[in-house]
Amino acid sequence: MKPALVIGAGPAGLMAADRLAAAGLPVVMADQKPSFGRKFLMAGKSGLNLTKIEDRDRFNAAYAEATPLLQPMIENFGPDAIIAWAEALGQGIFKGSTGRVFPQVMKASPLLRAWLARLDDLGVERRVRWRWSGFSEQDCMFDTPEGPQRVTPSVTVLAMGGASWARLGSDGAWATHMGDRIDIAPFQPANVGFRVTWSDHMAGFFGTPLKNIALHAGSQRTRGEVVISEQGIEGGGIYEVSRPLRDGAPLTLDLLPDLTPAQITDRLSGPRGKASLSNHIRKTLKLPPAKLALLQEFARPLPSAPEALAAIIKSLPVRLNGPMEMEGAISTAGGIVLDALDNSLMLKSAPGVFAAGEMLDWEAPTGGYLLTACLATGRWAGDHAAEWAKAQDAAAAL
Repeated sequence: MKPALVIGAGPAGLMAADRLAAAGLPVVMADQKPSFGRKFLMAGKSGLNLTKIEDRDRFNAAYAEATPLLQPMIENFGPDAIIAWAEALGQGIFKGSTGRVFPQVMKASPLLRAWLARLDDLGVERRVRWRWSGFSEQDCMFDTPEGPQRVTPSVTVLAMGGASWARLGSDGAWATHMGDRIDIAPFQPANVGFRVTWSDHMAGFFGTPLKNIALHAGSQRTRGEVVISEQGIEGGGIYEVSRPLRDGAPLTLDLLPDLTPAQITDRLSGPRGKASLSNHIRKTLKLPPAKLALLQEFARPLPSAPEALAAIIKSLPVRLNGPMEMEGAISTAGGIVLDALDNSLMLKSAPGVFAAGEMLDWEAPTGGYLLTACLATGRWAGDHAAEWAKAQDAAAAL
């Protein structure tokens, strides 16, 4: 029997290979890097946020216009199922107060080792340093250390990632080998920081986190933490609103989200004495130095009228100079357009070829949504690829 072929050994590809092998198909898995799961391990450096426990509608809404396609896949293998899967691989799970779910060891390597051992037990054959170079009719071509290689698979699952982690294998180069078979939306950075041209006085705050703020961009509002960096503003809070910012929405910060404008006005209306306006703000509002510096950076000269000053503190406009480079992004938008896929994630123009993970044109914020969708689409593609291959084999036997 021809092998099922999985190209790309990130979370989506590993899950697809798992399901194909569990269905009884021989599986060959190829990756261009010297080892599997490199991006998975990188995600684990920040704790490996596997998924998030929250209201189902709110969870699904994180995928925006991709929700109609992804929703059945996430309901098939969503947060509860991912927790059960990790526990079955011997990994204890920790659920944080925000609903985010992590391995108890807060890293990826034990989970990856257990998963690879399972794939070995299922007979999955690994091919490393195999870079996919395109199709030759139904065959898949690879550049390898041993020279060009050709694989004639029974079915293929593509899971080669987006374009934001070239050193880990997600370089987006696969898009140049698709030819005119499929429509591909241009890659764009997602979950990314934004550049700011700072005045010299901000240099002393580089690396400083801004805690307890709210960010507004277009119709989105979120509370989170950001970091002032030499290049601009980075961190989880800015990542959550990176899509509307990338699309041109202005950014405003609420520096005191727990206080109303009236409460801030009341505090600022107290006697100032001989104190400078900056010292008056700092003392009456307990405003940390970094927040006060931002006020000076983007709203100088500050109004002395308490009501006007309160309005600025609640909605401070931040002048951005566009997103940071693609290589620094957590993930990417763009990839295979969703209309090019049927409901099983098979390419409409290439029967027997399925796609999963960040190759597809969807995006979501960090916080468990990204990894959940990669695992869910990998599982969905693997299951449907196995069904397709078995149906083709049965038809050929008649």
